[in-house]
Amino acid sequence: MTETLLKVENLRIELDLRSGPAPVIDDLSLELKAGETLSFVGESGCGKSMTALAIMGLLPEKVGSIAAGRILFQGADMALMKDADLRDIRGNEISMIFQEPMTSLNPVYTVGEQIAEVLRRHKGMNHADAWKRATELMDAVRIPNAKARVADYPHQMSGGQRQRVMIAIALACAPKILIADEPTTALDVTVQAQIFDLLRDLGRETGTAIILISHDMGVVAEMADRMVVMYAGRKAEEGPVDEVISHPRHPYTKGLISCVPHLLAELTEDRPDLTEVPGIVPSLDSFGTDACLFASRCLLADDRCRSKRPPEMSFGLQTSACWKADTL
Repeated sequence: MTETLLKVENLRIELDLRSGPAPVIDDLSLELKAGETLSFVGESGCGKSMTALAIMGLLPEKVGSIAAGRILFQGADMALMKDADLRDIRGNEISMIFQEPMTSLNPVYTVGEQIAEVLRRHKGMNHADAWKRATELMDAVRIPNAKARVADYPHQMSGGQRQRVMIAIALACAPKILIADEPTTALDVTVQAQIFDLLRDLGRETGTAIILISHDMGVVAEMADRMVVMYAGRKAEEGPVDEVISHPRHPYTKGLISCVPHLLAELTEDRPDLTEVPGIVPSLDSFGTDACLFASRCLLADDRCRSKRPPEMSFGLQTSACWKADTL
């Protein structure tokens, strides 16, 4: 049996708004096994990054809090840990690649120093050994002429190279879990492909489990083993990537898949138009409503959908929170 590294049970995260607490994550449960790539999918504002921040223990202070549920890492509840214990895990056993490296890297320190700092903090290396290892890590993430570039500052590197530095920092301590939060934001298509190839190869070589946050269904299909589709802070659907994409059991999942453009060899009048999911994600004020939050955008919605929250139903290895799941 593959070891379960991370288990999220009935997680509820609340943000304090002027109107009162709002559940940005509502009753979320999932598991991550060793060596597995799990993807969070959904539009902006659906709770993907907030879930990742909760796992890392980085929820915004005095604004966000875990109101209920557990985050079990190797059996220990991270939601109950003290800050000192979280700091020992964060960056060591669980690491995260953030969306925009230019705002995550310190502009007044060299990239080598920022990689070496992690090694000195968690591995107890001296300055010389940490600097040498930093150079090796930059070479491992395929930054050309790593011995010279290790002394560069972030502004001296391209966007793709800065993202590679972020990956080197995240992998410095050989973490058991790597969270990649839209790691190719603002990068061109060629560099995106290189970054995803790098993550795939590193995951295969090190056995690191990866949580990939993305809104790109094409990337998810290529990179992930399983996927969790999130909508308005709730889990809409979960299952193996191939099965979910081939046979979606939730209208929101079906809509996301339909939005992917298809390049056809021949342009004909029969070519289908690019579809879209109508409407927008509801405001935070309505996140705790006891109804299906997708009902206002769903063509299949009826009175039951608008008045009662659908339970999570199982279909083999898939689960779907939709009253119409058995008919899709």
